[in-house]
Amino acid sequence: MNKTYSESMLRLPYRPPYDWQAILAFLSRRTIPGLERIDGEGYHRVFRIGETAGSVSVKDVSGDSALHASIRLPELSALPNVIARLRRLFDLEADPEAIRRGLGRDSALAPLVESRPGLRVPGGWDPFEVAVRAILGQQVSVDAATRLAGRLVERLGERVAGQEDAGLDRLFPTPERFTFDEIRALGMPGARATALVRLASAYLEQPRLFERRASLEESVAHLCALPGIGEWTAHYIAMRGLQESDAFLPRDVALQRALAEQGRRPTPRELLARAEAWRPWRAYAVMHLWHADAATTTAEKPQQEKCNATLA
Repeated sequence: MNKTYSESMLRLPYRPPYDWQAILAFLSRRTIPGLERIDGEGYHRVFRIGETAGSVSVKDVSGDSALHASIRLPELSALPNVIARLRRLFDLEADPEAIRRGLGRDSALAPLVESRPGLRVPGGWDPFEVAVRAILGQQVSVDAATRLAGRLVERLGERVAGQEDAGLDRLFPTPERFTFDEIRALGMPGARATALVRLASAYLEQPRLFERRASLEESVAHLCALPGIGEWTAHYIAMRGLQESDAFLPRDVALQRALAEQGRRPTPRELLARAEAWRPWRAYAVMHLWHADAATTTAEKPQQEKCNATLA
């Protein structure tokens, strides 16, 4: 980033209420050192779009019903793309009133929605990045997945200059950098390393791999065709990477635990049946239930429950 940079100050509106602290808390647990940072001022990150590298800082301004973004770019042609990514990352298109009406009919969800009416589904900067993080998180905790992602960025991410004062000096690696030997050296199982390499190869061969399809079911089926991506991971990518508001995770342990009655957890089939009434806002139900579970779970999760649900 040793070029001349111009700074654009933008206002990104949203429909209030907006739970800024909740979205920062979610992203904070997944922050990759060198790539992004969260502090009292907000969210900061470096990025590359095509051949253009830049940085962004985002904060919420009380009473303005908008996020304020400071974007540094060497040329403004990439600005619309950056804005689109920020609106996805912070879920700025959500309609809280429609979500409240849709989920408030369920006796378990109603009090959760009333207590956190501005809860959003945190997105990702880039669907490929979301997919990589999702695979890294398979069968491990959030913290372990974040450490793996940090090692990946440190080992494969291109170093950038100009952001040292902010502690940001690494870009998320491009798919070209994903080779089996490099990924395996991070200390992960061979099957997962293979899944990451094949994901990167598929993305290079199909630049439109992560575009939304005609329906959620079509998007999930398309993702499930990739090696190492099952239904849980596909829905997670759809939820955070493709802005699919109806993505759902019936096998998620945290959801089952949050909806347990008299010590009995619902089965995936029972969860799916109950969630029919939550359409098309099932992804927001997931977020509310994850928050409810986190609030009531203080002890470390048993080892046998360290499944994909720990990505929550």
